Amino acid sequence: MAQNALFMLLMVAAPVLGVVLGVGLLVSLFQAITQIHEATLAFVPKLIAAIAVFAIAGPWMMTTMVEFIRSTILSIPNYAV
Repeated sequence: MAQNALFMLLMVAAPVLGVVLGVGLLVSLFQAITQIHEATLAFVPKLIAAIAVFAIAGPWMMTTMVEFIRSTILSIPNYAV
């Protein structure tokens, strides 16, 4: 059961983490090329990207988590001793 929970966590978090990682890489590359090292320049695009991913993939993430929690709660009697 714990392995399924960790896999579900990874599957649901992967879109947000992947996009934020990509945006962070692009911003870091931009900062290295232009030699502009501003902290907000790195933070704001990542925040906007995360909000956009949540807006696009949020319904899928919520449905996936609700189904997982539902199946986990319904399987509790199977684990009773």
